[in-house]
Amino acid sequence: MWAAAPLLLLLLLPLPPLLLLARRWRREAAALEPAGRAVLITGCDSGFGHLLALRLHRLGFTVFAGCLRPGGEGARRLQREAAADAGRMRVLRLDVTRGRDVLAAKELVLSHLPERGFWGLVNNAGISTFGETGWLSMEKYEKFADVNLLGSIRTTLAFLPLLRKYKGRIVFMSSIIAYFTLGNGIYSMTKAAIEKFCDALRLEMKKFGVQVCIIQPGNYARSTKIQPPVSAEEIWNELSEEEKAVYNKEYVQERADFFNNILSKGSTNGNEVVDAMVDALMSPAPKARYMVAKLKEKALVFVCALFPTVVMDSVLSYALSKVKLA
Repeated sequence: MWAAAPLLLLLLLPLPPLLLLARRWRREAAALEPAGRAVLITGCDSGFGHLLALRLHRLGFTVFAGCLRPGGEGARRLQREAAADAGRMRVLRLDVTRGRDVLAAKELVLSHLPERGFWGLVNNAGISTFGETGWLSMEKYEKFADVNLLGSIRTTLAFLPLLRKYKGRIVFMSSIIAYFTLGNGIYSMTKAAIEKFCDALRLEMKKFGVQVCIIQPGNYARSTKIQPPVSAEEIWNELSEEEKAVYNKEYVQERADFFNNILSKGSTNGNEVVDAMVDALMSPAPKARYMVAKLKEKALVFVCALFPTVVMDSVLSYALSKVKLA
């Protein structure tokens, strides 16, 4: 009983002093030495994964950059970076929906492990799209679940033995969209599922010294290629006859314009998110969650998390379509 007294005392302290103690610890603790440590990143063709691969390589990590298209421009740029320092950057084909790709990636990592071993897995690969629930086919739901959710689980399960052995880090790419949705419920669904998977994994891995971190970006659509602008005409043409009987073209156009307006306001500074990913990999005391978002985005998450559902539904319903259905 008395052994738990220090913990109980900490729990009784007001929150601000606890936060100050945590920040002081993070400042004073020694940062990680990257040399001789390997990190595998998925989704390095573009966006955050691409920027992170370049950053980690320049910091001194051995980087295994998984690309869906190893012959694409993003992969070629990484290969040019690797040419300046042969051996510390390896670009590999990695489709996270294919078990054999994941196993091949593991074999490559095992055969080229640096002296300090495997330090980090960054589950960054993901896809996004727009559309109301009935507009999307079952095949599309299956594809999104396979890439955004099962793909991350697939790579995590393959690399868990190495991560436990070297007491490494696992970083997952989530989103503030895990808390609410504005026309991309299919993406929101997969990110909410990733959050719960990470919550379970984080607690289970503590006993092995493996730390699990979640990155929650706000709107960075202009920094990545994950969500291009949507075309109302294409959406309409792909709707089933049943859906066309319910919705009209004006509604689809208004919804597309609304969503494209959100995309156009996205931040262009993807390095803000990469900074959080680097901290998750290198900090002696990484956070469980890194929310990288504008103040108004954080406020929306706050309302969603703490207020009754009816409040959030009212806020989002007001923000969404003003067009009446036929």
